[in-house]
Amino acid sequence: MPSRRGFRHLAAALATAFTLALAADVRAADSPPARPADSRDDMISVLRAGGPHPSLGRQADLFGRFAGAWDADYKFIAEDGSVRQARGEVLVGWVLDGHALQDLWIDFPEPGSGNERNIGTTLRIVDPKSGKWQVVFVAPTANRMQRLEGGAEGDRIVLRGQREDGSEIRWSFNDVRPDTFVWRGELSRDGGKTWRLREEHHMRRRTGTGG
Repeated sequence: MPSRRGFRHLAAALATAFTLALAADVRAADSPPARPADSRDDMISVLRAGGPHPSLGRQADLFGRFAGAWDADYKFIAEDGSVRQARGEVLVGWVLDGHALQDLWIDFPEPGSGNERNIGTTLRIVDPKSGKWQVVFVAPTANRMQRLEGGAEGDRIVLRGQREDGSEIRWSFNDVRPDTFVWRGELSRDGGKTWRLREEHHMRRRTGTGG
């Protein structure tokens, strides 16, 4: 049986333990409850890369200069000449250990319309043999997937591809400056003899997002 001194030591230990537990409860009440880590976020953290892979060398510069966030003024031109304009953003970053560049093209809905945003993504990689960039664009909301390839042509970047109906498309980055550029999407139904402008988007780099 414990001595009187032993009881005092035991009582003191219990009191200390109670005080620490109470303090912990107070801290928990003052701070948000701990949330379990969501392993689904692991994919996003692993996907992102801090920059291009060294194996790309100077080839990375062609599209790497667009890394960052851009505010977009979109213009869509229908076949009858009517124009739809929209605001949005383009987010660009290196992924897959720096072997690829990915961007998100987001079209904001009209305020109060109740519509969802339109969002598509492009994955860009370099073909080490040809030196050309291979591009795949996916737009789930439009049920669309498009492949193109190309590279620098003079002072602009030009990518070419073909749609399922055999018509040709040409996407280009024009008037490229450190903080602005113009993206154009064109369509040809006569083997590239004539082109119709279908999209023209003006981009402005968001402050502090370059690199």
